[in-house]
Amino acid sequence: MRVEQISIFLENKAGRLAEVTRVLSGAGVNIRALSLADTSDFGILRLIVNDNDKAKTVLKEHGFTVGKTDVVAVEVEDRPGGLSHILGILSEQSVNVEYMYAFVQHSGKNAVIIFRFDDIDTAVKLLQENNVKVLEGKTVYTL
Repeated sequence: MRVEQISIFLENKAGRLAEVTRVLSGAGVNIRALSLADTSDFGILRLIVNDNDKAKTVLKEHGFTVGKTDVVAVEVEDRPGGLSHILGILSEQSVNVEYMYAFVQHSGKNAVIIFRFDDIDTAVKLLQENNVKVLEGKTVYTL
């Protein structure tokens, strides 16, 4: 139930993000979800793509520093309170959310939230016990 996410460390200067997307596009890699966090000197671009191995290879060939992180993808109803419900389940059991980002495919249906937890196995077990739909990586890579 883990999803592989790649993280790219970027200098915080004009054109670096465009270069990443150009490299991935040229290799035929499709970005499924992303998050960008920055400081004054650098940024961390977190991506879920349709072909992790190809993405890592071509980015490294172009001089980017690339890491891999396991995250969890959860499907939640796209309605007020959907996220609150999930976070309440986690909070009650003191499961820490390190970071998260989300996307909606079709408004009014379901959203997908990508979570990074301090204890992935406990989080997944807890979510499943509470009938929260945790998505497999192969599903997320093709959304």
